[in-house]
This record gives sequence, structure tokens and C-alpha cells, in this order.
Amino acid sequence: MRYLLSTLACCLLISCSGTKSPDPVKTDPGTVFNAGGRTVTVFTTADSTSLRLTRTATVQFSRLESTSEGNVYVFLDPSKKYQDFIGIGGALTDASAETFAKLGPEKQKEIIEAYYDYDKGIGYRIARTNINSCDFSSDSYTYVTEGDKDLKSFNIDHDRKFKIPLIKRAMAASGNSLTLFASPWSPPAFMKDNNDMLHGGKLRPEFADSWALYYTRFIKSYEKEGIPVWGITIQNEPMARQTWESCIYTANDERDFLKNHLGPVMEREGLKDKKIIVWDHNRDLMVQRAEAIFDDPDASKYAWGMGFHWYENWSGGDKMFGNVAVVKNTWPGKHLLFTEGCPESFDPKRILNWGLGEAYGRNMINDFNNGACGWTDWNILLDETGGPNHVGNFCFAPVHADLKTGKLTYTNSYYYIGHFSKFIRPGAVRILSASSRSMLLTTAFENSDGKIVVVVMNNTAGKGTYNLCVGEYHAEIETLPHSIQTLVF
Repeated sequence: MRYLLSTLACCLLISCSGTKSPDPVKTDPGTVFNAGGRTVTVFTTADSTSLRLTRTATVQFSRLESTSEGNVYVFLDPSKKYQDFIGIGGALTDASAETFAKLGPEKQKEIIEAYYDYDKGIGYRIARTNINSCDFSSDSYTYVTEGDKDLKSFNIDHDRKFKIPLIKRAMAASGNSLTLFASPWSPPAFMKDNNDMLHGGKLRPEFADSWALYYTRFIKSYEKEGIPVWGITIQNEPMARQTWESCIYTANDERDFLKNHLGPVMEREGLKDKKIIVWDHNRDLMVQRAEAIFDDPDASKYAWGMGFHWYENWSGGDKMFGNVAVVKNTWPGKHLLFTEGCPESFDPKRILNWGLGEAYGRNMINDFNNGACGWTDWNILLDETGGPNHVGNFCFAPVHADLKTGKLTYTNSYYYIGHFSKFIRPGAVRILSASSRSMLLTTAFENSDGKIVVVVMNNTAGKGTYNLCVGEYHAEIETLPHSIQTLVF
């Protein structure tokens, strides 16, 4: 079936990978997936329509007689398998928890179901939270009193007011299958050379063991509350001197802290099974950080993998997706997890801007195709100002609550993320997928129950049809302008 608008073929997008995709980690050459007679269910979200994760079609596979240069194709090969998938989710910060607590019971229930229920919502299964305060807190705080190097005063009373109740609600709604990891933005001020939790600074060497022990106290305190902690990142954005909580680690600093302090202390405290994630910053410098840490066997043995963000240029342009593939191809035994991203500079006039969602779709497809095993958005919920935020760094979230009216606004980002998180389940494996035209971005996974999930995104102004091809069979799918689709069979 010919593409209906020739103008669509002239629209150029960022390619799905940017570089050679990581070599398959699993292959099934003896297995041929027979799509004959199978039915594809299509879910669509599209601009200038009412379609939001809406079931729009069921299409049956039929035999593909031949391919044609004039047609558009999305090719799948379920026998070519890549990285395992651990889930998708968002951050349960102080700001999200405080906003949530100020809503009425019905709106709270709605938010929880919208995020953590597979049937009523989009099935989040990953969560991130902050150790000590971050910019998305209403104030700066730590869990110890000033100067307490021995951590005798350590307690998490601050988190019991808003954050812990929200995390427990999310856990329960996920069937207690939430993968929670935690990140620090800064050690306490007395442990830093600038005596300030804000404005960068570095960890003083004499406090390295004390700070390493701090992570273990946090994990154990949360687990006493009934909240399992799956892992930690060493430092949020270790190369950024921010006006909010921040701390600088060079590549060698982070390597040495991991191998000489954090790794051994975690083992000594009986937490060897917890995942330690390095970097937790943008794609731009991730290769250098991987070289420093993963090429040092004494440091690498403690590192589960690498986390990364998108702020090198979140909205478009060269996203440096190729660096994700370089790290995955060079250190295939390490995992890659997207740990934070959001549209910055909140403006209520842009809250329904379609480009917000498209930025998520473009980033998620490329990150998965280059080796990411999971994807974590930033705040799940913010108020009508894009906060609260104690330094005025207001941002967008997939859902905003107007605390004056109680109204919830679901941005396009929520639906775009949902096209992945609602259908791709933890335990899935990515399979080969490729488009014959650059106007369609695509990625695909096979769930553990055998269902194939294909995401196809069109962020051009053209509409038409494409052929979903599996071996000798194809199914013809209609695509709408500025849309994203999930195909399940």
C-alpha cells in the first residue's frame, strides 16, 4: 500500500539509533515466528484528535507477496534478541509527595491508578527517590545533625510526612513489584569542602567512609519501613555545579570513591546485593566515565551499570544517542538505565504542547534501541507552578495538579510514556525492529508471555499507511500526523 502523502517522505527525523545498534545478546536461529493468521491490536495517541492510548484498530497478518520501494515498512525479527527490560517509571520526590498529599482522596486514588495500575493506568514499575534534599524539595535537609560524622543522629523522620506514604501507596498499587532506587544530590554540608549542600563543592576525603556508610543507613532505614531499596546511584549529576544541592566528582573521584569506600562499605554492611549505578548524568560524557570506572577491575566489580540523563539538549538536535550504544557495545556486561529527564522551564501556556510528548517518544525509542534496559522519568506529579522547588527550578511533569482547584492535567508526555510502560512488561527482551523510512521511529519487545509489543512513532505532519512485516507476513497499519502507536500481537 503506497504512502498516501509524498510530502511525508521529505520529512527527516533523527534516526532510530544514531550508530550501529548493539550486537544481539541472544539469538534464536532455529525459531521462526509464524505471524500468519495472527491479529494485531493497535493503540493510538494523536495530535488534533481525542485519541489517547485508544484502541483504534485490529488488523490481521496476511502473506506478503513482495516489497516495493514506494511502500513504507516496519520490519521485525523476534529471533534476534537484545537486552532484557526491567521497567519504566518516574521519581517519587519530595515535591511529588507534597503535591500528592495536598490533593483530596479521590484525586490521590486517581493519580495512583493512573501511574501504577496496568488496566486503569500506564503500569509504572520503576521509581527513583532522593537521599537528602534535592531541588524538588521545599527545603534543604539531611538525616543527621551538623557535624555528626559517626551518624549517631541518623533518622528519616523528614520523609515520613510526605514521601514514605506516597512510596508505600505506589508499591501497593504495583502489587509490591516496584523497583526503587535512590540518589543523593549532596552530602551534608559539613562533609564538603565548600561547607554548603548547594553550589557544587566536593566530598572531603576524611568523610569518604562516613558518607559511604550514609547510603547503607538510608537503605536499612527504608527497609525497616517496609520499603525495599533495589539500588542506588553514587551521585546525581556529578559534573554539574548547580544553584541547588550538588556535589562534584571527576571520573577518577567517582572511581576511587566506589572502589575504596562505597563498594567495600556496602559489602561490609551486608548490602552486596544492592545495585550500584555510576555516572547518573548526561549522555555527553558517559563514555569517558565508563572508561574510568569499568576499565578498573577493582571499581567495576561493584558497578551494576550506568545511569544517564537527557539534558545535553532535551528537546531535539543531536541527542548523542550514539554514546549509549558505544557504552553498551564496549562494556556489554554492564546495564544502562535512563535515570532522569523532563522538559525544563515550566510555562503553563505550554502545558499541552504536543512537542513535550514527542520528546519523550524520540528519546525512549532511541535509548532502548541503543541498549537501555529501563527508563525513569523525573517527578511523577508537580503543582500548577511546576514545583514546589526551593530554588525556583520549575519544570514540567506528565501530570500537574492545580492545588487551588484540585484539577489534574495530563500532559501529552503521560500518554507517550504510556505507549511503552503500559504494554512492555519487566522481564521482556528487546527484539530486532527497523523502519524503511526515517519518518517512522520504532522499537519492539517480546514480553515473557510471548506477546510482541511494537512502538511506532510518526512526528511529522503527514499521514498514511505502513506495513508491519514479520517474515513472510505483513499487516497494514494507518498512521496519523504527530502520533504514536503501540501494536500488540
